[in-house]
Amino acid sequence: MKINQILAISLQSLKSNRLRTFLTILGVVVGIFSIIVIMTILSMLQNSIDEGLSSLSKNTFQIQKHDNVFGGGPQMRDRNRKDITIEEGERLRDMLTQAKYVGVEQWQFGIVVKYGNKETNPNISVAGVNTDAMKTNDWNVEEGRDFRESDITHSANVCLIFHPIAEKLFPNSNPIGKEIRVDGRAMRVIGLIEPQTALFGQSRDNYVIVPITTWQSMYGKYGRSVNLTVMSQSKEDYNQVIEAATGYMRTIRKVAPGEPNDFYIFSNESMIEQTDQITGPIKLIALAISLIALIAAGVGIMNIMLVSVTERTREIGIRKALGARKLWILIQFLFEAIILCLLGGILGIIIGVSIGNFAGSLLNAQTAIPWDWVFIGLTMCVAVGVIFGTYPAYKASNLDPIEALRYE
Repeated sequence: MKINQILAISLQSLKSNRLRTFLTILGVVVGIFSIIVIMTILSMLQNSIDEGLSSLSKNTFQIQKHDNVFGGGPQMRDRNRKDITIEEGERLRDMLTQAKYVGVEQWQFGIVVKYGNKETNPNISVAGVNTDAMKTNDWNVEEGRDFRESDITHSANVCLIFHPIAEKLFPNSNPIGKEIRVDGRAMRVIGLIEPQTALFGQSRDNYVIVPITTWQSMYGKYGRSVNLTVMSQSKEDYNQVIEAATGYMRTIRKVAPGEPNDFYIFSNESMIEQTDQITGPIKLIALAISLIALIAAGVGIMNIMLVSVTERTREIGIRKALGARKLWILIQFLFEAIILCLLGGILGIIIGVSIGNFAGSLLNAQTAIPWDWVFIGLTMCVAVGVIFGTYPAYKASNLDPIEALRYE
């Protein structure tokens, strides 16, 4: 027999028992769905994180007081660390000659910006920066001018704003040169910054940028640690610059030999490592759940195929009497088991990707399809079909044609 004939007979057999076929593949659907939906959500989050890494410019890393990348707050072991100061940032800038830029920045969140009778929602962030921080954050002035060293030195009441703020406060006019109130402080707008890529679907344009000395005069110099952003000259010397910056910061902050760092290096690699630490166990749990479900589904498929062999004993006897070989019978029943698994797998993948993207959209993550896990899922389906379909197929192929013809 040709493969297409065996396939046609297998499909016809499954079609003639639709309810049983549906109930059989349901277990496979659950198994594949459980892994695909989780992997879809994780892929969406991973894509958003990868895109969000552009918040640090290329070949850039950040030095901060605490390890709180995922919003968990300072760890108990480092809660008493000293603040990183502007002076330490300036010393690092002088010492780290290997670096292209060493930026210094501080943040205040949830403030209101006003112009006349117009005002923003209380969701604006104010960043205090030096001139290098503009480069390390990849903030480029689209209109107007950038900060000058004199703005930093003299704590100038000037600021840079992003498009959403400009559109809110100046819908029909140019904001350059206008005076706005940033958290009650009068500031002159000197520049408009190019739009930024969204992170998790959230805008990263709700910022007002001011000189860091001006920021400290507004919110206080002490009790507020600064973040240092460092850009290497190239990708090739990136790791060397991180090592050099670590050594210099230990010297600047007088960390004794053998003692752990009292600061945290945040880089693209560290972000990926922390993401893997969180998603790795989740993937293993999802894989374990799907394997359990697929094993249960495989047992169900074996049971149904054995029932099918019993019901079709006479049919098998007739085919053998007409010259059908054992191999043809075995392949036919094996095909039926594999088709059952593949149908369940395809349905589980479609449902898993759909629900996964819907759930991910609630987190404002980008749409994604985990193609690697789709392939793994389909491979698992074929494997389950082969493993649990082999015995029923072997039993069918070894039926004695005379005894099969006598079967009622």
